[in-house]
Amino acid sequence: MKKVLLLCMTFMLALTSVKAGNYDSYYQNLPVSMPKVTEAVIPDYTVNIKDFGGVGDGITLNTEAFSKAISALNKKGGGHLVVPAGIWMTGLISLKDNIDLHIEKNAIIMASPDKNLFIKEKDGKKDTKCTPLISASKRKNISITGEGVIDGNGAYWRPVKRSKVSDAEWKEFLYMGGTQAEEGKLWFPFNLKHYDNIAATPEAQEKMRTHLIRITDCENVLIKGITIQNSPKFHLIPTRCTNVIVDGVTIRCPWNAQNGDGLDISSCKNVLIVNNTIDVGDDGICMKAGAGESGLKYGPCENILIENNAVFHAHGGFVIGSEFTGGIKNFVVRNNRFSGTDTGLRFKSGIGRGGKVEKLYISDIFMTDIKDEAIVFECTYIDKKYSVKEDKAETVTYTDAPFAPDFGDIHISNVVCRNAKTAISAHGLPGLKCVHDVTIDNSTFFYTKTDKDFDNNVDVKVTNTKFVTFDK
Repeated sequence: MKKVLLLCMTFMLALTSVKAGNYDSYYQNLPVSMPKVTEAVIPDYTVNIKDFGGVGDGITLNTEAFSKAISALNKKGGGHLVVPAGIWMTGLISLKDNIDLHIEKNAIIMASPDKNLFIKEKDGKKDTKCTPLISASKRKNISITGEGVIDGNGAYWRPVKRSKVSDAEWKEFLYMGGTQAEEGKLWFPFNLKHYDNIAATPEAQEKMRTHLIRITDCENVLIKGITIQNSPKFHLIPTRCTNVIVDGVTIRCPWNAQNGDGLDISSCKNVLIVNNTIDVGDDGICMKAGAGESGLKYGPCENILIENNAVFHAHGGFVIGSEFTGGIKNFVVRNNRFSGTDTGLRFKSGIGRGGKVEKLYISDIFMTDIKDEAIVFECTYIDKKYSVKEDKAETVTYTDAPFAPDFGDIHISNVVCRNAKTAISAHGLPGLKCVHDVTIDNSTFFYTKTDKDFDNNVDVKVTNTKFVTFDK
């Protein structure tokens, strides 16, 4: 009997160790050297949101309860804030060092539809920008875990195009009140029946849309198990962070949600993205390394491992984003599946937004029903001030350009794609070597229109690859 109990205890200890997070196995057999991510460490101390006056009835505003609970944890040096089953309506939540926001199953943290709650005041003046529902800045050891939901109530923020919704859905938006524009082709959540505006015009209010979760300049970040949905804009935005794990998270919003990016990693180092499911209105898993508003570079996006994720609707399954002047390097993307996305692997940039992208190893990607290209390199995704001017007589040829795209040292292999309009597309800029040293090997594409659509000035080598289409 004692031996049985001892074996059971040993098994439970092993199981606990795995559940606590053992990510070493993901770093085996990598094609490039990469440091293992450092996990967040949270003190063994727990409080419950109910202990601070929280009420999960979907009506009571819990902003103060969250603030008091986080302050109490902070005074103890950190710990776990448990949110039990219920609907927890709230305004801003700001995480501090060594704190885990643990959302239990059947718990929903919901952003209040009152947009005024997301505008901070300083010295009696309101900020001109809204703050995300959940944020952390310059913190260490923070996590958001559990099986619950974080809902951004995005319908109260996002404009809607009439052409992208059914008659029944359109009537539901009109029932909320709001304002129609462009002769009924566009609806803004402006002049709603029950909630005040935060700007003078629908267009000005639309520009104040905020993200759902933004983690900035933090170290040791864990987002695990939760569902993140219905953001006013982007859903999860780690920016300038080091040691980030996103594991087993579901990110979702309506397919037609404008700017509804799922996961945007911006200028982060040492990142592990595994076992996630994404179904959104814009880019699925997106990498950026852009410049800040002051013009200063945020720094590179590097040492990123992306494995065993599923992306359903999205503009792109895996995307190297439009702004990467800080540089993007040392990536491994393997064993992922994209089903129903507009594009599969998408590399997009343009003059003024570009930078060096190198040391990318992408393998074992499985795609079905891709609307446009399975793999695409596009270098004309640009601001108007840097637009490529063309006339009927000639096309501009560049000899130099500010922050031009530079896609190179990119290796793609073992891709299987069933149904894409175009298998592989690569377009550079005249006079510039924007796409070079790219290899695509040992892959199969079933396409419906075009197998390869390449410019003359791109260097993409395709080997041991089969292209199949319908019999003509």
